[in-house]
Amino acid sequence: MNSSSNKLTHKRVLGVAIPIVLANATIPILGAVDTGVVGQMGLAVPIGAVGIGAIIISAIYWMFGFLRMGTTGLTAQAIGSNNQSETSALLVRGIIIGLVAGLILILIQIPLFSGALGLAPASQEVEALANEYLNIRVFSAPAAIAIFGITGWLIAKERTRAVLLLMLLVNSVNITLDFIFVLKFGWGVEGVAFATLIAEWLGLFYGLWLAREGFNNGYWKNWVQILDRARLLQMAKVNSDILIRSVLLEIGFVSFLFLGSSFDDATLAANQVLVQFLNITAYAMDGFAFAAEALVGQALGAKNRALFRRSAVMTSQWGFGSVVVMAFAFYVFGNTIINVMTTAEDVRIVSYEYLPWMVLAPLVGAAAWMLDGIFIGATRTADMRNMMFISFCIYLIALSILLPKFGNHGLWASLIIFSIARGVTLGIKYPKLENSVES
Repeated sequence: MNSSSNKLTHKRVLGVAIPIVLANATIPILGAVDTGVVGQMGLAVPIGAVGIGAIIISAIYWMFGFLRMGTTGLTAQAIGSNNQSETSALLVRGIIIGLVAGLILILIQIPLFSGALGLAPASQEVEALANEYLNIRVFSAPAAIAIFGITGWLIAKERTRAVLLLMLLVNSVNITLDFIFVLKFGWGVEGVAFATLIAEWLGLFYGLWLAREGFNNGYWKNWVQILDRARLLQMAKVNSDILIRSVLLEIGFVSFLFLGSSFDDATLAANQVLVQFLNITAYAMDGFAFAAEALVGQALGAKNRALFRRSAVMTSQWGFGSVVVMAFAFYVFGNTIINVMTTAEDVRIVSYEYLPWMVLAPLVGAAAWMLDGIFIGATRTADMRNMMFISFCIYLIALSILLPKFGNHGLWASLIIFSIARGVTLGIKYPKLENSVES
């Protein structure tokens, strides 16, 4: 298929989105298996060590998520403009950045992990085991971060089935080795770490094979273009803007969870249960947002305003349609899902009380999700950074007013306002973005 073709159909949108939704569905499964396997040891310490270690390393890797998003937007535009040499160069740049970043993490692991574990509220036994876990996992950093660049490139090429295959390989190898290393060999926490280490390096090599078309021409050997100062600076600018935006977003969600801990245990637990609903929404919406990144970016690269608008509208239609379905499902089956997730009656009762907020959350958050995808595809990352800063300030103001007056309801209302602000601020910028596309 010619990715830059003017022919944009619903089938094409779903072809990009659905594999991402399925790939995301594998993420919580892996976490559950990691926990379940070490849980067979019959001790609390290994479970806590894997939990804390995984949170720390995931947070560090999350910082490099900008590489995925930046690579998708820039590559999609190169595809749209039929710039094959730059398309290949972006793949190589993404891989190099990932490998170098991973090597740096390996070199600074001692102070990095000491500082992170020092902040963690864990016993000395848990901290010691978590440190062993991290000291093994960190050697997969070059592979794990380079995969961000590869997946971003594949998404821009509309090859999300390849992304799904990559995720399935990494997670299936990880799960298989979990059982072998922990249950058969008795390696405990170290076994879980080695399983992930091997899986992520295999994932890198498989990802390189999946992206082999980027190496089938001589363009990838053009180091003058790959290391071109102007292009590297452009990539750095795009990625730094996305990083700042993402950090502010993460602070917003972390603060929500942190402030929730100031209430009683049942309320805190209820918030944790309901946040899982939010994760389900995110996994689904990512598929359509990623589709927007690829299709909008290609349209911009092709300088086709009509195709740009159609790409934004069609992906958003599917995104909004999916959140309506999810909101309805939360409304109808929310109590049942809560009952499955917890057996504590006091937590259930409190969760029922705040469930309406989770019915509302997807509906008001859809615009922010989809506009994020559109602006990433267009690499208008400065707008994303600035609008996120404004939205974050609005969130803080809402918290200062609503939290003291309404408690946990005020906390949820502030989070909803944060989502609305993100959608409204980017929505105000959208007409200017569309009009900037040369037609």
